[in-house]
Amino acid sequence: MRTRRYLLIMVVLALYSCGEKLMEKPENLIPKEKMVEILADMAIVNSAKGTNIGFFRDYDIDPTEFVFKKHGIDSVLFVASDRYYASVPVEYEAIYTEVESKLERQKKELEEAKKLGDSLQRMELESKQKLKDSTLQKVKDSLP
Repeated sequence: MRTRRYLLIMVVLALYSCGEKLMEKPENLIPKEKMVEILADMAIVNSAKGTNIGFFRDYDIDPTEFVFKKHGIDSVLFVASDRYYASVPVEYEAIYTEVESKLERQKKELEEAKKLGDSLQRMELESKQKLKDSTLQKVKDSLP
């Protein structure tokens, strides 16, 4: 009987501690949808920074500041919102899951656009070759 009582008390305490808020919601909390956009842009910019750092240096561009300006926020607001969402793991995971799916969709769109561009280029080259071949044939036909 005692072990059941202790077990019940432990379960109640565990549930209570899981439901407890670690941080208060900031006044100017960035909405989840906008946070997804910002984090997706940050991922893209950080990726570009890793592969093309010379471009950013040459044009004196701070990629992180660029993203903040694009979304009309500052670093303090971003950090406060990020810390709040991190204190609520379920929401934080949902945000990052959406960021991942957004980046995956963008990747597919770019791959499709590249394929379309490649096929258009191939068609253009083929039409140029056909024109060249037909012109060459006409020249050959006109020779005695």
